[in-house]
Amino acid sequence: MIKAVIVEDQLDGLNNLKNILKANSPDIKVVGEASNVAEAVKVFTNPNLQPDVAFLDIHLKDGLVFEALNQLPAINFEIIFVTAYEKYAIKACQYASIGFVMKPIDADELADAVKRIPKGNGEVAKRYDLFSKVYNNPNAFEKLSISAVDGIYFVHIRDVLRLEAEDNYTHIYLKNGTKITASKTIKWYEELLEPMNFYRVHKRHVINLNYMQKFVKGDGGYLVMDDGMNIEVSRRRRPAFMEQMRKLQEGI
Repeated sequence: MIKAVIVEDQLDGLNNLKNILKANSPDIKVVGEASNVAEAVKVFTNPNLQPDVAFLDIHLKDGLVFEALNQLPAINFEIIFVTAYEKYAIKACQYASIGFVMKPIDADELADAVKRIPKGNGEVAKRYDLFSKVYNNPNAFEKLSISAVDGIYFVHIRDVLRLEAEDNYTHIYLKNGTKITASKTIKWYEELLEPMNFYRVHKRHVINLNYMQKFVKGDGGYLVMDDGMNIEVSRRRRPAFMEQMRKLQEGI
């Protein structure tokens, strides 16, 4: 049984979330509720509750839910934000491997977020710290939290050399030779890292453009990366890739 707390300032929203959890995630037991920052602090610090996960609305009537989290001596429960669309919050969740569900709530998305709750030590305090940094300064983040098959990794984005798809997993290669297998698709990482000078050159490959050594032209055009790997540039993606190379050369 997973003990849960819900922080939501709309009664209809609270009841809707509880009903969806009851119908689709029977292993979740709601042990506490709060509708504002002050109530949330009381719930989280109640020694009789000690939740495993908290479903949190971001915008409450008396402030942001972060004000409650920042008052806690430690965060030792998983977090799933349940919120209306907010660009920076979603991006921060993605970089920090923190769960989120959009309003209006889709039952399947909520069930999927529950299934993704890390087992054991998910280093949630570190991930929330990373979330806060990205949320408060979205243009200055440097680190990425990777939810891998064997644990949670925190890596500098500049150290990621390339990514390779394998079914619904992604192998992430660092410039020091480390390989991390992440439990997310390469499309997910493509969209996340594209603004950081990463580019998808093949259905299986996303590369960090900073680590290209050479592009070998011809029918079997391919890239030579700094780690010595030859990465195929697919025929379909080659015109867009060459245009990207032109922009880089001209400093556009």
